[in-house]
Amino acid sequence: MQINKLNANELKDEHISLLLLADPSEKLIREYCQSGIIFDMKNDNDLIGIMVLFPFGEDNIEIKNIAVDESYQGNGYGKQLLKRGIEFAKQNEYKRIRIGTGNSSLNQLGLYQKCGFRMVRIDKDFFIRNYEEEIVENGIQCRDMVILEMKL
Repeated sequence: MQINKLNANELKDEHISLLLLADPSEKLIREYCQSGIIFDMKNDNDLIGIMVLFPFGEDNIEIKNIAVDESYQGNGYGKQLLKRGIEFAKQNEYKRIRIGTGNSSLNQLGLYQKCGFRMVRIDKDFFIRNYEEEIVENGIQCRDMVILEMKL
């Protein structure tokens, strides 16, 4: 298993397809990848996962997108990508790392908290304001962004 840093110009269709699992807007994905820090996870030539980090403020960084191929989910790969993101943030002297997810993303909310993230706020109706199509996960309409943070 290898986690490699990529440049935006190295992104292929398979990367975008994977990012679309976590964010249904290809337009937004392409925008934040242009100035984001991208890592992919591969086993030989098989793409397993991807993560995009996005610096903001003086000493903060956000995990803008993290996704694991559906056939590899449930095997700890998401946790490995999160740990790599946290490690990168510490190595680059960020003071805080943030991640946001939908109110309906029950598995993700559990994973992020198990990795040490704490809920800090809710951006009400974020997904209603920013996405044209309704998102439903786990039988719940995704309306609100739950923001979690970790102090480093």
